[in-house]
Amino acid sequence: MKCNYFLSSILLSSLLMTACSNQQSGSTVELASPVSVTEVQESFIKKYNSTNGTAVSLSEVELTSEMAGEYHLQINPRTKRPYKLGDRVLAGEIIVKLSNKQHENDIAIESKKLSLEIAEQDEVKKRALYEKGGVTQSEVRNAEVSITNAKYSYENALINLDKMNIKAPFTGVIVNLPHYTRDVQLSSGSSIVSIMNYDQMIMEINLPESAIDEVKPGQEVAITHYTLPKDTIKGTVSELSPAISPETRTFKGKLLIDNKDLLLRPGMFVKADIVVDQAENTIVIPKELVMNNRGRKHVFVVERGVAYMRNIRTGLEDNENIEVLEGLSMQDQLVTRGYETLRDGSKVKIQK
Repeated sequence: MKCNYFLSSILLSSLLMTACSNQQSGSTVELASPVSVTEVQESFIKKYNSTNGTAVSLSEVELTSEMAGEYHLQINPRTKRPYKLGDRVLAGEIIVKLSNKQHENDIAIESKKLSLEIAEQDEVKKRALYEKGGVTQSEVRNAEVSITNAKYSYENALINLDKMNIKAPFTGVIVNLPHYTRDVQLSSGSSIVSIMNYDQMIMEINLPESAIDEVKPGQEVAITHYTLPKDTIKGTVSELSPAISPETRTFKGKLLIDNKDLLLRPGMFVKADIVVDQAENTIVIPKELVMNNRGRKHVFVVERGVAYMRNIRTGLEDNENIEVLEGLSMQDQLVTRGYETLRDGSKVKIQK
Protein backbone atom coordinates (compact mmCIF):
# COMPACT_ATOMS: atom_id res chain seq x y z
CA MET A 1 0.00 0.00 0.00
CA LYS A 2 2.85 2.38 0.83
CA CYS A 3 4.43 1.68 -2.53
CA ASN A 4 1.22 2.47 -4.41
CA TYR A 5 0.77 5.68 -2.44
CA PHE A 6 4.33 6.72 -3.28
CA LEU A 7 3.86 6.01 -6.99
CA SER A 8 0.59 7.95 -7.04
CA SER A 9 2.29 10.97 -5.46
CA ILE A 10 5.08 10.89 -8.04
CA LEU A 11 2.55 10.65 -10.89
CA LEU A 12 0.46 13.54 -9.54
CA SER A 13 3.52 15.75 -9.13
CA SER A 14 4.61 14.95 -12.67
CA LEU A 15 1.21 15.92 -14.08
CA LEU A 16 1.19 19.20 -12.12
CA MET A 17 4.66 20.08 -13.36
CA THR A 18 3.66 19.33 -16.95
CA ALA A 19 0.51 21.52 -16.70
CA CYS A 20 2.49 24.42 -15.24
CA SER A 21 5.09 24.05 -17.96
CA ASN A 22 2.37 24.15 -20.64
CA GLN A 23 0.79 27.30 -19.10
CA GLN A 24 4.16 29.08 -19.00
CA SER A 25 4.98 28.20 -22.60
CA GLY A 26 1.44 29.20 -23.78
CA SER A 27 1.71 32.67 -22.20
CA THR A 28 4.63 33.55 -24.48
CA VAL A 29 2.68 32.83 -27.70
CA GLU A 30 1.05 35.96 -29.24
CA LEU A 31 -1.72 35.41 -31.71
CA ALA A 32 -1.73 37.58 -34.84
CA SER A 33 -4.67 40.01 -34.94
CA PRO A 34 -6.67 40.05 -38.18
CA VAL A 35 -6.63 43.48 -39.89
CA SER A 36 -7.43 45.03 -43.23
CA VAL A 37 -5.09 47.53 -44.87
CA THR A 38 -5.02 49.94 -47.77
CA GLU A 39 -2.12 51.53 -49.58
CA VAL A 40 -1.67 55.25 -48.85
CA GLN A 41 -2.20 57.34 -51.97
CA GLU A 42 -2.38 61.03 -52.87
CA SER A 43 -5.77 62.65 -53.31
CA PHE A 44 -7.45 66.02 -52.77
CA ILE A 45 -9.55 67.52 -49.99
CA LYS A 46 -11.72 70.58 -49.51
CA LYS A 47 -12.51 72.44 -46.31
CA TYR A 48 -16.09 73.69 -46.04
CA ASN A 49 -17.96 76.31 -44.09
CA SER A 50 -21.55 75.09 -44.04
CA THR A 51 -24.80 77.01 -43.72
CA ASN A 52 -28.49 76.68 -44.58
CA GLY A 53 -31.02 78.90 -46.28
CA THR A 54 -33.92 79.25 -48.70
CA ALA A 55 -33.23 79.32 -52.44
CA VAL A 56 -35.36 81.82 -54.36
CA SER A 57 -35.67 82.63 -58.05
CA LEU A 58 -33.36 85.19 -59.62
CA SER A 59 -36.25 86.87 -61.48
CA GLU A 60 -39.95 86.88 -60.60
CA VAL A 61 -42.88 88.95 -61.83
CA GLU A 62 -46.64 89.08 -61.43
CA LEU A 63 -48.37 90.47 -64.51
CA THR A 64 -51.66 92.34 -64.15
CA SER A 65 -54.02 93.83 -66.69
CA GLU A 66 -53.41 97.51 -67.38
CA MET A 67 -56.65 97.78 -69.35
CA ALA A 68 -60.08 96.22 -68.93
CA GLY A 69 -61.09 93.62 -71.50
CA GLU A 70 -62.28 90.13 -72.36
CA TYR A 71 -59.93 87.31 -71.28
CA HIS A 72 -58.41 85.03 -73.96
CA LEU A 73 -55.78 82.49 -72.82
CA GLN A 74 -53.36 81.77 -75.67
CA ILE A 75 -51.98 78.50 -77.08
CA ASN A 76 -48.48 77.36 -76.09
CA PRO A 77 -46.67 76.87 -79.42
CA ARG A 78 -44.62 74.00 -77.97
CA THR A 79 -47.46 71.94 -76.48
CA LYS A 80 -50.19 73.09 -78.91
CA ARG A 81 -52.45 73.49 -75.87
CA PRO A 82 -53.47 76.49 -73.77
CA TYR A 83 -50.80 77.70 -71.39
CA LYS A 84 -50.90 76.07 -67.95
CA LEU A 85 -49.02 76.00 -64.66
CA GLY A 86 -45.44 74.76 -65.05
CA ASP A 87 -45.20 75.68 -68.75
CA ARG A 88 -41.96 77.29 -69.85
CA VAL A 89 -42.40 80.58 -71.69
CA LEU A 90 -39.96 82.59 -73.77
CA ALA A 91 -39.35 86.30 -73.46
CA GLY A 92 -41.90 88.23 -75.54
CA GLU A 93 -44.44 85.41 -75.88
CA ILE A 94 -48.08 86.44 -75.52
CA ILE A 95 -49.73 84.40 -72.77
CA VAL A 96 -53.09 86.16 -72.55
CA LYS A 97 -54.88 88.57 -74.89
CA LEU A 98 -57.51 91.05 -73.75
CA SER A 99 -60.02 92.43 -76.21
CA ASN A 100 -61.91 95.72 -75.74
CA LYS A 101 -63.55 97.11 -78.86
CA GLN A 102 -64.20 100.51 -77.33
CA HIS A 103 -60.60 100.85 -76.24
CA GLU A 104 -59.39 99.87 -79.71
CA ASN A 105 -61.70 102.48 -81.29
CA ASP A 106 -60.44 105.15 -78.91
CA ILE A 107 -56.89 104.34 -79.88
CA ALA A 108 -57.77 104.73 -83.58
CA ILE A 109 -54.61 102.99 -84.66
CA GLU A 110 -55.42 103.02 -88.37
CA SER A 111 -56.24 106.73 -88.30
CA LYS A 112 -52.93 107.57 -86.63
CA LYS A 113 -51.05 105.37 -89.08
CA LEU A 114 -52.71 107.17 -91.96
CA SER A 115 -51.90 110.58 -90.44
CA LEU A 116 -48.23 109.59 -90.27
CA GLU A 117 -48.21 108.53 -93.92
CA ILE A 118 -49.86 111.82 -94.98
CA ALA A 119 -47.35 113.85 -92.95
CA GLU A 120 -44.43 111.97 -94.55
CA GLN A 121 -45.83 112.58 -98.05
CA ASP A 122 -46.40 116.27 -97.31
CA GLU A 123 -42.84 116.65 -96.04
CA VAL A 124 -41.43 115.07 -99.23
CA LYS A 125 -43.60 117.38 -101.37
CA LYS A 126 -42.58 120.55 -99.50
CA ARG A 127 -38.88 119.65 -99.60
CA ALA A 128 -39.09 119.23 -103.39
CA LEU A 129 -40.86 122.60 -103.69
CA TYR A 130 -38.29 124.25 -101.42
CA GLU A 131 -35.48 123.17 -103.75
CA LYS A 132 -37.35 124.92 -106.59
CA GLY A 133 -38.15 128.00 -104.50
CA GLY A 134 -41.83 127.19 -104.21
CA VAL A 135 -42.00 127.17 -100.36
CA THR A 136 -40.00 128.66 -97.54
CA GLN A 137 -37.63 126.81 -95.24
CA SER A 138 -40.05 127.47 -92.37
CA GLU A 139 -42.77 125.53 -94.20
CA VAL A 140 -40.37 122.59 -94.63
CA ARG A 141 -39.55 122.64 -90.91
CA ASN A 142 -43.24 122.73 -90.05
CA ALA A 143 -43.73 119.65 -92.22
CA GLU A 144 -40.93 117.90 -90.30
CA VAL A 145 -42.62 118.80 -87.00
CA SER A 146 -45.88 117.35 -88.31
CA ILE A 147 -44.07 114.07 -89.10
CA THR A 148 -42.57 113.95 -85.60
CA ASN A 149 -45.93 114.57 -83.91
CA ALA A 150 -47.68 112.00 -86.12
CA LYS A 151 -44.93 109.44 -85.40
CA TYR A 152 -45.22 109.90 -81.61
CA SER A 153 -49.00 109.69 -81.82
CA TYR A 154 -48.82 106.45 -83.82
CA GLU A 155 -46.18 104.90 -81.51
CA ASN A 156 -48.22 105.78 -78.41
CA ALA A 157 -51.25 104.18 -80.03
CA LEU A 158 -49.22 101.02 -80.64
CA ILE A 159 -48.09 101.02 -77.00
CA ASN A 160 -51.66 101.40 -75.73
CA LEU A 161 -52.87 98.68 -78.06
CA ASP A 162 -50.07 96.37 -76.96
CA LYS A 163 -51.23 96.74 -73.35
CA MET A 164 -54.02 94.35 -74.32
CA ASN A 165 -51.36 91.62 -74.81
CA ILE A 166 -49.94 90.07 -71.62
CA LYS A 167 -46.37 89.09 -72.58
CA ALA A 168 -43.60 87.28 -70.74
CA PRO A 169 -40.94 89.91 -69.94
CA PHE A 170 -38.26 87.21 -69.67
CA THR A 171 -37.83 83.50 -70.25
CA GLY A 172 -39.15 81.52 -67.31
CA VAL A 173 -41.81 79.20 -65.93
CA ILE A 174 -45.46 79.92 -65.15
CA VAL A 175 -45.88 79.52 -61.37
CA ASN A 176 -49.33 81.07 -60.98
CA LEU A 177 -52.17 81.27 -63.52
CA PRO A 178 -55.55 82.27 -62.03
CA HIS A 179 -58.49 80.58 -63.74
CA TYR A 180 -60.85 82.82 -65.68
CA THR A 181 -63.69 81.73 -67.91
CA ARG A 182 -62.94 82.46 -71.53
CA ASP A 183 -64.34 85.81 -72.76
CA VAL A 184 -65.06 86.93 -69.17
CA GLN A 185 -64.67 90.68 -68.71
CA LEU A 186 -61.69 91.58 -66.50
CA SER A 187 -61.15 94.94 -64.88
CA SER A 188 -57.83 96.74 -64.99
CA GLY A 189 -55.42 95.58 -62.29
CA SER A 190 -56.60 91.95 -62.38
CA SER A 191 -53.91 89.36 -61.70
CA ILE A 192 -53.16 87.48 -64.93
CA VAL A 193 -50.02 85.35 -64.55
CA SER A 194 -46.85 85.00 -62.42
CA ILE A 195 -43.55 83.95 -64.00
CA MET A 196 -40.28 82.90 -62.40
CA ASN A 197 -36.86 82.41 -63.92
CA TYR A 198 -35.02 79.95 -61.69
CA ASP A 199 -32.31 78.84 -64.14
CA GLN A 200 -30.26 80.81 -61.64
CA MET A 201 -31.24 81.26 -58.02
CA ILE A 202 -30.29 83.47 -55.10
CA MET A 203 -29.82 82.35 -51.52
CA GLU A 204 -29.40 84.76 -48.61
CA ILE A 205 -27.16 83.45 -45.83
CA ASN A 206 -25.97 84.36 -42.34
CA LEU A 207 -22.46 83.29 -41.41
CA PRO A 208 -20.77 83.28 -37.97
CA GLU A 209 -18.28 85.99 -37.12
CA SER A 210 -15.51 83.37 -37.04
CA ALA A 211 -15.91 82.83 -40.80
CA ILE A 212 -15.36 86.44 -41.86
CA ASP A 213 -11.71 85.86 -42.80
CA GLU A 214 -12.42 82.53 -44.51
CA VAL A 215 -15.39 83.24 -46.75
CA LYS A 216 -14.68 85.43 -49.80
CA PRO A 217 -16.70 86.49 -52.88
CA GLY A 218 -16.18 84.11 -55.79
CA GLN A 219 -15.64 80.99 -53.68
CA GLU A 220 -17.21 77.74 -54.89
CA VAL A 221 -20.32 76.46 -53.12
CA ALA A 222 -21.86 72.95 -53.14
CA ILE A 223 -25.66 73.07 -52.81
CA THR A 224 -27.58 69.96 -51.66
CA HIS A 225 -31.17 69.10 -50.76
CA TYR A 226 -32.59 65.98 -49.13
CA THR A 227 -34.79 65.30 -52.19
CA LEU A 228 -31.67 65.23 -54.40
CA PRO A 229 -29.37 62.72 -52.66
CA LYS A 230 -27.31 62.03 -55.78
CA ASP A 231 -27.08 65.60 -57.10
CA THR A 232 -24.82 68.41 -55.96
CA ILE A 233 -25.56 71.78 -57.53
CA LYS A 234 -22.82 74.36 -57.98
CA GLY A 235 -22.93 77.92 -56.78
CA THR A 236 -20.66 80.83 -55.91
CA VAL A 237 -20.45 83.42 -53.18
CA SER A 238 -21.70 86.57 -54.92
CA GLU A 239 -22.00 89.16 -52.13
CA LEU A 240 -20.83 89.59 -48.54
CA SER A 241 -21.59 92.26 -45.99
CA PRO A 242 -18.60 93.66 -44.07
CA ALA A 243 -20.81 94.43 -41.04
CA ILE A 244 -21.33 92.00 -38.16
CA SER A 245 -24.64 92.05 -36.28
CA PRO A 246 -24.02 92.86 -32.60
CA GLU A 247 -27.11 90.85 -31.64
CA THR A 248 -26.41 87.59 -33.52
CA ARG A 249 -22.64 87.91 -34.11
CA THR A 250 -23.22 86.97 -37.76
CA PHE A 251 -22.78 88.70 -41.12
CA LYS A 252 -24.96 88.50 -44.21
CA GLY A 253 -24.14 87.20 -47.68
CA LYS A 254 -25.69 86.02 -50.92
CA LEU A 255 -25.04 82.93 -53.01
CA LEU A 256 -25.66 82.66 -56.75
CA ILE A 257 -26.80 79.13 -57.68
CA ASP A 258 -26.51 77.60 -61.17
CA ASN A 259 -29.81 75.72 -61.59
CA LYS A 260 -29.92 75.23 -65.38
CA ASP A 261 -31.38 71.73 -64.99
CA LEU A 262 -34.14 73.14 -62.73
CA LEU A 263 -33.42 70.54 -60.04
CA LEU A 264 -33.99 73.07 -57.27
CA ARG A 265 -37.42 74.63 -56.90
CA PRO A 266 -38.02 78.15 -55.61
CA GLY A 267 -38.56 78.13 -51.86
CA MET A 268 -36.55 74.97 -51.12
CA PHE A 269 -34.56 74.97 -47.87
CA VAL A 270 -31.08 73.81 -48.86
CA LYS A 271 -27.63 73.21 -47.41
CA ALA A 272 -24.71 75.23 -48.73
CA ASP A 273 -21.10 74.06 -48.27
CA ILE A 274 -18.74 76.93 -49.06
CA VAL A 275 -15.25 75.81 -50.12
CA VAL A 276 -12.94 77.99 -48.01
CA ASP A 277 -9.73 76.03 -48.63
CA GLN A 278 -8.52 73.01 -50.61
CA ALA A 279 -5.43 70.91 -51.19
CA GLU A 280 -4.45 68.68 -54.10
CA ASN A 281 -1.84 65.94 -54.43
CA THR A 282 -1.83 65.35 -50.69
CA ILE A 283 -2.34 62.32 -48.43
CA VAL A 284 -5.97 62.01 -47.37
CA ILE A 285 -7.36 59.31 -45.06
CA PRO A 286 -10.73 58.65 -43.37
CA LYS A 287 -11.10 60.59 -40.11
CA GLU A 288 -12.35 57.46 -38.31
CA LEU A 289 -8.87 55.87 -38.59
CA VAL A 290 -7.22 58.62 -36.55
CA MET A 291 -6.85 57.84 -32.84
CA ASN A 292 -5.83 60.17 -30.01
CA ASN A 293 -3.32 59.32 -27.31
CA ARG A 294 -2.54 62.00 -24.75
CA GLY A 295 -3.24 64.78 -27.20
CA ARG A 296 -1.34 63.17 -30.05
CA LYS A 297 -2.96 61.80 -33.16
CA HIS A 298 -1.84 58.46 -34.51
CA VAL A 299 -2.70 55.67 -36.94
CA PHE A 300 -1.39 52.14 -37.44
CA VAL A 301 0.64 50.89 -40.39
CA VAL A 302 1.79 47.36 -41.12
CA GLU A 303 5.37 46.36 -41.91
CA ARG A 304 6.30 42.67 -42.33
CA GLY A 305 3.37 41.39 -40.31
CA VAL A 306 3.76 43.88 -37.45
CA ALA A 307 1.56 46.89 -36.71
CA TYR A 308 3.37 50.09 -35.78
CA MET A 309 1.82 53.21 -34.31
CA ARG A 310 2.60 56.34 -36.35
CA ASN A 311 2.13 59.79 -34.87
CA ILE A 312 0.75 62.15 -37.50
CA ARG A 313 0.20 65.87 -38.03
CA THR A 314 -3.04 66.75 -39.80
CA GLY A 315 -4.30 69.62 -41.93
CA LEU A 316 -7.58 70.21 -43.71
CA GLU A 317 -10.60 68.09 -42.91
CA ASP A 318 -14.16 67.67 -44.12
CA ASN A 319 -17.06 65.64 -42.79
CA GLU A 320 -15.41 62.28 -43.60
CA ASN A 321 -11.72 62.73 -44.44
CA ILE A 322 -8.62 64.45 -43.09
CA GLU A 323 -5.32 65.56 -44.64
CA VAL A 324 -2.09 64.07 -43.25
CA LEU A 325 0.82 66.51 -43.42
CA GLU A 326 3.41 64.41 -41.57
CA GLY A 327 3.75 60.82 -40.37
CA LEU A 328 2.64 58.87 -43.44
CA SER A 329 4.37 58.19 -46.73
CA MET A 330 3.11 57.07 -50.07
CA GLN A 331 2.38 53.33 -50.32
CA ASP A 332 2.41 52.79 -46.54
CA GLN A 333 0.08 49.95 -45.57
CA LEU A 334 -2.52 51.78 -43.49
CA VAL A 335 -4.71 49.69 -41.17
CA THR A 336 -8.37 50.33 -41.96
CA ARG A 337 -10.07 47.58 -39.97
CA GLY A 338 -9.13 45.96 -36.66
CA TYR A 339 -7.03 48.92 -35.49
CA GLU A 340 -9.10 49.53 -32.35
CA THR A 341 -7.40 46.77 -30.29
CA LEU A 342 -3.86 47.14 -31.64
CA ARG A 343 -0.83 48.38 -29.76
CA ASP A 344 2.56 49.39 -31.08
CA GLY A 345 4.36 46.24 -32.22
CA SER A 346 1.31 43.95 -32.39
CA LYS A 347 1.56 40.99 -34.73
CA VAL A 348 -1.12 41.09 -37.39
CA LYS A 349 -2.50 38.99 -40.16
CA ILE A 350 -3.74 40.90 -43.19
CA GLN A 351 -7.18 39.91 -44.41
CA LYS A 352 -8.74 40.98 -47.68
